Amino acid sequence: MSRRFNTGYYISEGVHSIFTHGFMSFAAVCMIVACLLIMGTFSLVALNLDHMLGDLEAENEFLAYIDDSYSEQQARAVRKEIEAVPNVGEITFVTRAQAKADFLEGRESNPLLESLPDEVLRDRYRIHVDDIELLGETVEQVRKVPGVADTSDATEIAQGFVLVRNIATGVALVLIGILMVVSLFIIANTTKLATFYRREEISIMKMCGATNGFVRWPFVVEGMILGLTGALLAFFLQWGIYSMVGKLIIQSNGLSLLTILPYERMIRYILPVFCGTGFIIGAGGSVLAIRKFLQV
Repeated sequence: MSRRFNTGYYISEGVHSIFTHGFMSFAAVCMIVACLLIMGTFSLVALNLDHMLGDLEAENEFLAYIDDSYSEQQARAVRKEIEAVPNVGEITFVTRAQAKADFLEGRESNPLLESLPDEVLRDRYRIHVDDIELLGETVEQVRKVPGVADTSDATEIAQGFVLVRNIATGVALVLIGILMVVSLFIIANTTKLATFYRREEISIMKMCGATNGFVRWPFVVEGMILGLTGALLAFFLQWGIYSMVGKLIIQSNGLSLLTILPYERMIRYILPVFCGTGFIIGAGGSVLAIRKFLQV
C-alpha cells in the first residue's frame, strides 16, 4: 500500500482528526497558547531591559574632578591619560566657569550664588563609557590618574540594571526550554490519545504495506495545525496584553523612567519566533507520539 506523497490527503486526514478529538485539540491549543504567552512575556521583559540598558549606556557618564591645585592648562593636559584608560569613550572637559554656569542653569536668580567665584568649583571631565558593565572598573582606573581628585558616578544604578537584565534573560531562556519540553509532552500525549483510538487502523495499514511516512504524516499535519493555531492566538493575545501594560506604564508617573519598545517594531521578530516555536512543538510532539504505534 505504498503511496506517493499526497498533500491533500494528509491535510484532510489531519484536519479531520482535529475535529474528531475536538476537546483534546482545544486543550492542546490552550496549553500551547499559555506556554507561548509565558515564554513571550519573559522574553519581552528581557528585551525591554536590554533596550533600557542600551539607552543608559548611550547616555551614561561619570565626572572626574581635577585637583584644586591644577591650573586650567594642567587640567587639560590630564585628558591624554584619561583617554588611555580602557573602556573610556567620549570625554568632555568642563572649566570651572562652565561648571558654575551649569550649576546655575534652571535655578531661580540668586545674587549670593551668582557672586561666588569660579574657583569654588573644580575643573572636571565628563566621561562616557563604551561598556556600562565595566563602569565600576573604569571609574577606579580613572581615579588613579594623576591629577584626578575625585569622581562622581552611578555605579550602583548601572550594576542594578545589568543584574536585572541578566537575571531576566537567564530566566527567559530557562523558561523557554522548560515550556518547550512541556508543550512537546502535551502535544505528544494529545496525539497519542488520537492514535490509540486508531491503533487497529494503523496496524491494518502497516500490514497492507503502508510506509511509516504514509501513516505518520496525517498526525504530523494535525500537530502542525494545532501548533500554528496556538502560536497565532498567543501572538495576538501577547500583542493586546503588551499594549495594555505599556499604556499603564506610560500613564503612571512612578514608572515614567521606563521606556517600552512598541510592539509593532518587534512584530517581524516575534511572529516568526512564535510560529516557528508552535510549528516545532506541534510537529515534534506528533512525531514522538506516533513512533510507538509504528512498531507493528
